[in-house]
Amino acid sequence: MKRYEGLFILNIAGKEEGVKDVIDHISADITTAGGKVETVQKMEKRPFARAASRKHQSGFYVNFIFQSEPAVLPGLRAKFRLNEDVFRVAFTEAGLSAGAGTVVPAAAV
Repeated sequence: MKRYEGLFILNIAGKEEGVKDVIDHISADITTAGGKVETVQKMEKRPFARAASRKHQSGFYVNFIFQSEPAVLPGLRAKFRLNEDVFRVAFTEAGLSAGAGTVVPAAAV
């Protein structure tokens, strides 16, 4: 299993009180696909530097650190692409933690 970081931009315009439910649903989707969620970092709602449209001027950012097999990521991308609460998602390899809160870059492993 590899460690991944998933940055999600949630489309929650007008329903800010439902953020926790959306985060729980994303965690459940990752777990169902065979992954293991380590941490979830809720950030705040931020305006976009370049708005995609008048409808999407800002988004709520959430960062997930999870472990998964590499073959699972394409299925997760497809699933989140169909989820209307997820505006954008980006997965990157997170590397291994070396203790004391430091993270080893993936190229160094």
